[in-house]
Amino acid sequence: FCSFFSKQGHNGHHERIDFLSNKEKVSKRKTGLLVGVLLAFLVLAAVAAFLIWLFVCEFINSFKHKATLSAQRGPQSQVFSGHLKLAGVSYDQNLEDTESKEFKDLASTIQEIVSLTLEIKKPSFISLFLFSCIFEGVIAYYWSQFDIPPEDLDVLPEFSEERVLEVLESGLKAQRFSSIHITEVTTSLTDPRMARSPTARDCFFRLEATENGQEFSSPGYPHGYPPKSRCQWQIRASEDMAISVSFPFFHIEDDCSDDFVFIYDSLSPDESQAITNKCGQRPPSNPLEVVSSGNIILINLITDTDVQRPGFQAVYKAIPSSMVKTCGGVLIATEGVITSPLYPSFYPPAVDCKWSIKVPAGKKVRLKFTMFRMKEPGVDIRECHKDYVEVMGTKYCGEMSSLSLTSSTNAVDLTFHSDESYTDKGFSVQYSAFDPTNPCPDMFACASGICIGKEMACDGWNDCGDMSDEMDCKCEKDQFACKNGLCKPKLWECDRVNDCGDGSDEKGCGCEENEWSCGNGVCLPQDVRCDNKKDCEDGSDEASCINSPGICSAFSFKCNNNDCVNKVNAECDRIKDCSDNSDEEYCSKPYKLSRIGGGQNAELGEWPWQVSLHFMTYGHVCGASILSERWLLSASHCFVTSNPANHVPSNWQTYSGMQNQYKYDGVQRLPLKRIISHPDYNQMTFDYDIALLELSEPLEFTNTIQPICLPSSSHVFPAGMACWVTGWGAQREGGQKAQLLQKASVKIINDSVCNVVTEGQVTSRMLCSGFLAGGVDACQGDSGGPLVCFEESGKWFQAGIVSWGEGCARRNKPGVYSRVTKLRQWIKDETGI
Repeated sequence: FCSFFSKQGHNGHHERIDFLSNKEKVSKRKTGLLVGVLLAFLVLAAVAAFLIWLFVCEFINSFKHKATLSAQRGPQSQVFSGHLKLAGVSYDQNLEDTESKEFKDLASTIQEIVSLTLEIKKPSFISLFLFSCIFEGVIAYYWSQFDIPPEDLDVLPEFSEERVLEVLESGLKAQRFSSIHITEVTTSLTDPRMARSPTARDCFFRLEATENGQEFSSPGYPHGYPPKSRCQWQIRASEDMAISVSFPFFHIEDDCSDDFVFIYDSLSPDESQAITNKCGQRPPSNPLEVVSSGNIILINLITDTDVQRPGFQAVYKAIPSSMVKTCGGVLIATEGVITSPLYPSFYPPAVDCKWSIKVPAGKKVRLKFTMFRMKEPGVDIRECHKDYVEVMGTKYCGEMSSLSLTSSTNAVDLTFHSDESYTDKGFSVQYSAFDPTNPCPDMFACASGICIGKEMACDGWNDCGDMSDEMDCKCEKDQFACKNGLCKPKLWECDRVNDCGDGSDEKGCGCEENEWSCGNGVCLPQDVRCDNKKDCEDGSDEASCINSPGICSAFSFKCNNNDCVNKVNAECDRIKDCSDNSDEEYCSKPYKLSRIGGGQNAELGEWPWQVSLHFMTYGHVCGASILSERWLLSASHCFVTSNPANHVPSNWQTYSGMQNQYKYDGVQRLPLKRIISHPDYNQMTFDYDIALLELSEPLEFTNTIQPICLPSSSHVFPAGMACWVTGWGAQREGGQKAQLLQKASVKIINDSVCNVVTEGQVTSRMLCSGFLAGGVDACQGDSGGPLVCFEESGKWFQAGIVSWGEGCARRNKPGVYSRVTKLRQWIKDETGI
């Protein structure tokens, strides 16, 4: 408001201003005093009026600002979905037809019931839009949307599943409907992108499953799905059947928040009935295969990124419900295998199984899980309150690379439980009877119950997984006795690696405890470490120091803009370290692999970068790895030989995507255009044993053909790291080449140890990998193949190229590989990769 006042007298007339004479001064003094008081009062009133005006205007502006913000935020929607179980309703086949009178009448009735129920309790600021009801037997599947105005968004967090469910349950109990009685109701918060009306026409499909497999695929497959896709497939089968859906090809963008496939054991996107949510790329060795608990299943495809991926191809069929529900039993054989239902497919929801194993008296039962995967969002693996395996009173869930258990008697029960939501690959467990007085005949018995070779005990490696093979060891003459009781090879002493774990193998080794040892062995004061100065000649004192920007050394990752990052393995770790993002720019997506221990045959697509090189009519001769659509990586000694024909590109054929040397389905055969051997390759020492192969035409990447990540020159593969070598080489020294692709897990061996066991023949361009105890190694025919290591970032990197070795798998004679990190710059110079 605004106040207005004029200068007026008490009689309402304007005051007149006169000059006073001397006679009037005395009387006017009193009058002046009154006037002063009046003026002071008027001034105070004016100030108060101004402050009130200021306050009110600020309030109005604040109100307008809040209203503007609310308008900018706009209304928000909450979508809930679930099901209602109906009593007093006879199922009619016409209810599956959304255009039929039966469907429309019943849908209208259910909508009215739910609307009335929510109208009784719902807050006044929430509008309800109940779009659809879908029926299967006596279950009505629904989804509903609540639009919340901008001015009421502050209460959005209070608008929860629990609140909606409470309103529905209490409201339905309070009401009585003559023809329909609702006996059960569920609801869950739902991604609005997955709520589709049954009358939808765009990318909405109803499929009928039969015992003969049928196919469907994502839109645009295999050329790429469009962005902003909202697709849904509702699949039904007859009442006594379940539904199996497998995805022979699956390649969705790797970020599951934007692009994903969500599968439900329901006809509405009800979280409590979710089976799985997947994205990324899966190889044929680990396909996505799911099964329903009943005769319905729902599949949603959501895509929001502009990046196109091929999508998926799916095969669905009806299977007898007995296959889903039947499991467990009594087992009396001395050995066998138990798996979760339908393994290796995802196990079905809502299943309980119990196996009782009993072996002869005096024996015990050993359980060795070769696969264990029961992961579920929000589950504490210490409690396992949802899906689990229970043995001897303990529940197990989550994902474990190895799990071995031993019974206390000759009998043990194994129980498996899956609830109604989220399933996974499950488990496979080998059980066997053993004599507790001699649990591992001619082998070493680990505390976990597994058996390993006697030569692997007390060899410095943790082969049991629980260190039991390295405890209470009597150290041999060629071993170093750690202070913590472990025995390590003497070769590992003073190699600047803490092999013992307590540092005792590195004490008293040249540098004092308060000194820092540079990479070249020079000792400097400890405080030179991470001081933002390059004190060591090789810069090792500033390696892995986040607070050392601008310090460039052999240990630094070099960005495209020539900045240096002093961080171990900065590339492809999903953290932006370079200002130009070049450390994350060229990182291929990893496959979602589930590795199964035991056996040496590689699965189809398990190593999609592996290539077989055939020379003229000799068949497989060497291996290689895929770097890009046009470039392969191999070893020079495959091509630089006494026979000039080996260096002629037209004499070679490359086979990508191969597993079996005699099967060519899905294999791409391409000739070579060019062979580039390293100019410094030495045929006597095998130094610089690396070659680049250019293909005559580009490869087409598929589920079984993918490139391997190349590490930066600063990438570190630490001693003891478990890596994998693959190839079709001989399975033993002097043996025949393998028909099926072979895989072997080997460990990176310390450089100083490598130099000793090879009698000083290794150079800085070489590394050793294998086991000093022998037994596992690359062999003839594996040359040129990759040594790859899996990092915590989820990426596979090629650490080495199979180069040379003394025999195959001999004791203290590990395999020698070309070190890719030392040759990385040459690869980039020649290929641009």
